[in-house]
Amino acid sequence: MRQIPPSELILNADGSIFHLHLKPEHLAGRVILTGDPARVPLIGEYLENRECDVANREFRSITGSYRGKRITVVSHGIGCDNIDIVVNELDALANIDFGQRTVKPVFRRLTMVRIGTSGSLQPFVPVGSYVAAERAVGLDGVIYFYRRSEEVRDLRFEEALLRQLEWQCDGVKPYVVRADASLVEQIARDDIRRGVTIAANGFYGPQGRALRLPLRDPALNAKIGTFEYEGCRITNFEMESSALSGLSALMGHRALTVCCIIAGRVDHRMNTSYKDHLAGLIEKTLERI
Repeated sequence: MRQIPPSELILNADGSIFHLHLKPEHLAGRVILTGDPARVPLIGEYLENRECDVANREFRSITGSYRGKRITVVSHGIGCDNIDIVVNELDALANIDFGQRTVKPVFRRLTMVRIGTSGSLQPFVPVGSYVAAERAVGLDGVIYFYRRSEEVRDLRFEEALLRQLEWQCDGVKPYVVRADASLVEQIARDDIRRGVTIAANGFYGPQGRALRLPLRDPALNAKIGTFEYEGCRITNFEMESSALSGLSALMGHRALTVCCIIAGRVDHRMNTSYKDHLAGLIEKTLERI
């Protein structure tokens, strides 16, 4: 059995995992992820019997219970690179024996739901609505660093993207991963729209925002807006869903991103007072996870 060296499985002096500063006993089987560390105590207000509240850099975690369900809330910061850190460390907490530095013989499956904010790419996805990322399109490339990625990717959807978008960004190849189907049903039900979410690898250029630098393909967002494959349309932009779905699928966990739409990229609307809408999504997720 492979023993994982200290340079790969990095532990702090207190026995906690390197970035998250969590110990295995702190981790619940249900995990709510959110980008902003300030949202962790906001969600934590709903929890009883808090077991831990730890923070390091942009990563803050609280474990407690909601109506009898043990839940861990973790912030991940911005971007798929941070998702790579968080998902790997959560999986390590669940499935690696820290004392022996070996993989545990019995796999522990996590259920992870990311609650985020997002920009709509379609007029039928208005500001204030909720979208569950049934499929995630990644522009980040994280999944390509792991073996067997083709087993969890929708290769035909990827081909349709490259063709219809007339892809011009050399060196970046979009990938597509489905969220866990049972979790989509569990969380979205009949009142959260199921969509195709693009996880961009930046906030400005990769999402078609032009400030001082010109864009490589100024028409990309318009082409994204008209894209259609087997009845699917691309609904929204955010920055983490693809790595979450991809890494979780490879590891065997259940994962899904649900977003509150706060910006309309078609009608150029922006709602900076979105906290009430976000609170509604938090409450639905806590009830359903």
